[in-house]
Amino acid sequence: MLERKFVLPVVIEKDSDGYFAYCPNLPGCYTQGDSYEEVLYNIQDAIRLHIEDRLANNEPIRRSEMVSLTSLEVTV
Repeated sequence: MLERKFVLPVVIEKDSDGYFAYCPNLPGCYTQGDSYEEVLYNIQDAIRLHIEDRLANNEPIRRSEMVSLTSLEVTV
């Protein structure tokens, strides 16, 4: 089987329960972990499984041309 390489954006957020990660290009692909290292390992595995499933079902994998992350202050 021919190996394919994908470079995808991942968002990792920390909260009081640990870490949460998701891949915006793969809807429904998310995970959590107790540490940054654990969530990074978990999201890599989740992405691999998600891509394998999409390829097996001939579904497209959206790739980003550009990724930007910023923070905004909003007053309400």
